[in-house]
Amino acid sequence: MLIAGNWKMFKGPDATGEFCRALREQELPAGVDVAVCPPYVSLAVAVRELAGTEIAVCAQNVHWEAEGAFTGEISAPMLRELGVYGAIVGHSERRQYFGETDETVARRVTAALEAGLWVIACVGETEAEREAGETDAVLRRQVSVLEAHEQLVVAYEPVWAIGTGKTATPELAQGAHETIKELLDVPVLYGGSVKPDNAAELLGQPAVDGALVGGASLEVASLAAICRAAA
Repeated sequence: MLIAGNWKMFKGPDATGEFCRALREQELPAGVDVAVCPPYVSLAVAVRELAGTEIAVCAQNVHWEAEGAFTGEISAPMLRELGVYGAIVGHSERRQYFGETDETVARRVTAALEAGLWVIACVGETEAEREAGETDAVLRRQVSVLEAHEQLVVAYEPVWAIGTGKTATPELAQGAHETIKELLDVPVLYGGSVKPDNAAELLGQPAVDGALVGGASLEVASLAAICRAAA
């Protein structure tokens, strides 16, 4: 069971240091892997403060080239040098706001895995796609560009449930996870308004292998409560 906190564009270095020191003091349950995904500017602090713990530090994105004229991008070798463990790739906000496509997601995933990073690759349908009955087709298209790898995890994040307070029912989540696992033999996390009060029910579904947590991962007590629910 993996619980990964995606902090998005929150917590600079000072706030990250404070958070990580407090997280170290938590009694997190055995058998639950925990990762935090700070913004780029806060990765070094997180790596330093969480050194010697089992808590992984991951980036929120990674480029497909090792170096080059790609202003504003960060490569997998750079993240490895920093001590970062993995990266999120293809989050719906990257697709929605920054032109990420299935093809660029595949390129980023491949580069990250080849560099030795773990990858959380995100897939999921919009509300319009769900209402049109296209969830299955969307998931099949997005997953088709990925290949199973021992360091790859997929996160199912229904776009309509991200930051909206809406959450897929446990049954909907189970069905989507089953579809993904039919296509790809990797662990699948659920992402979409996961909170301490709904985590146990969602994580109790047989095909759900953990959670990619957004807003609820920004408070230490909240993240720790979700980890306990996962146990």
